[in-house]
Amino acid sequence: MTDQPDNTPQPDHGGTPDGSVPLTDHVKAGPGGAMTDEVGVITGDVTVTTEAGPDGTASVRIQYTGAEEWYTLTGSPAPLPPGGLAAFHKSVVDAVQAGGAAEVPDTVS
Repeated sequence: MTDQPDNTPQPDHGGTPDGSVPLTDHVKAGPGGAMTDEVGVITGDVTVTTEAGPDGTASVRIQYTGAEEWYTLTGSPAPLPPGGLAAFHKSVVDAVQAGGAAEVPDTVS
């Protein structure tokens, strides 16, 4: 909880300094999984989180669902496309679900 100016506790949504909130989905990686910078391909049930940075980029982290360790999806950070964070996140999730050692898509419109 974060205290607001009126001292009324408000939930802390874990947003970024610019006020955006990370987007998260739990999905099954498709055949061939998703490529990470740290450990190579991961497969199975994964959690994907995208977060906008203050510099116009978006970062993508992925983990085995329920695990503590997070990994960087290869290609992250990437320029945030004109469609915004939601469109970028959907494109990333679609790529992970398709598998094939998925990486952050090059562009999203």
